[in-house]
Amino acid sequence: MKKIWKIAGINFDHMHMGDLLRQVHEHPAAEIVGISDVQPERMKSVIANFGVPPARVFTDFRKCLEQTKPDLVVLCPATAEHAKWTQLVAPYGTHILVEKPFAATLAQADAMIAAVAATKKQLIINWPLRWYPSHITAKRLIDDGEIGRVIEVHFYDGNRGPLWHGADKIETAPTARRKAASWFYQKAAGGGSLLDYLGYGTTLGTWFMDGRAPIEVTAVVDQPKGLEVDEHSVVVARYETGLSKFETRWGTFSDPWKLQPQPKCGFVVVGTRGTISSYDFEPTVRLQTKATPAGVEVPVEVLPPEERGPIAHVLHALAHGKKVTGPLSPKISRIGQQIVDSAGLSARLRKTVKLVA
Repeated sequence: MKKIWKIAGINFDHMHMGDLLRQVHEHPAAEIVGISDVQPERMKSVIANFGVPPARVFTDFRKCLEQTKPDLVVLCPATAEHAKWTQLVAPYGTHILVEKPFAATLAQADAMIAAVAATKKQLIINWPLRWYPSHITAKRLIDDGEIGRVIEVHFYDGNRGPLWHGADKIETAPTARRKAASWFYQKAAGGGSLLDYLGYGTTLGTWFMDGRAPIEVTAVVDQPKGLEVDEHSVVVARYETGLSKFETRWGTFSDPWKLQPQPKCGFVVVGTRGTISSYDFEPTVRLQTKATPAGVEVPVEVLPPEERGPIAHVLHALAHGKKVTGPLSPKISRIGQQIVDSAGLSARLRKTVKLVA
């Protein structure tokens, strides 16, 4: 790439901002031209880690955008404010990468799509699970027809909880005071494990199912004492091919990037001619077919640079005049959001609901 892509990070609500800006810092064709947050202390680690000069640090996002004129803005607001911030940034005519999940509601997701479509730029939703070699390998095996048509997706994922770690997975210790102050535990801000993690499973699950959507959804969430949001959800989606299950958990026994808990975090995909188990961070996926009913371990793929993370992937697409596809695209992510909305409605009503349109 001859062009150096100018990238700004705006709103540091989500700790993943540090991870995303690290990818920008390490990319040979990218530059952090500005960062902005109303709470300066939240930008300190990024400033220190990546040598961001004072002239590129802002508390007013408008000044940041006007002075730096970025090609791409990375947004990491609280879930309930994804639409608000997308609509604020879109008029500046920049591509926008929003850290997962898509939005707090389908209506907000649609507002985001409309705001960016009006500028002819791209709206991109980053799902970190998209970059795990195991899940990329599973998708390649599905596309190669190894297990026939996908008829079921089973997903279990989460971590010990959002306050157990910060950017770069640096461990921290949650306290009652930190929980009370954190947007992750505030219902109005879009907190809870269902909104935090369900979109991973439903969006990648839609990818595995080649864009098919379910007919109806049933969901149950826990009700932790003293909290206003869930830490555990179980969602069953009925497709024309049968049932799929998506389970989210804050409070796994261990974090999957250090030691896989039980149940293991990841996916089991069932097809008409076989099955695939694809677990987070593991070096192989297990493939079971009619030819090998006992199953075989398939080494995960060695990924090219543009498949190793969202920044490299997006810049590769932009450099070649292409639109992002799969889980990063509004098309696939919107179906994932439909399932998330339906699950939230089902949990509130305590009954099965039709897929929210």
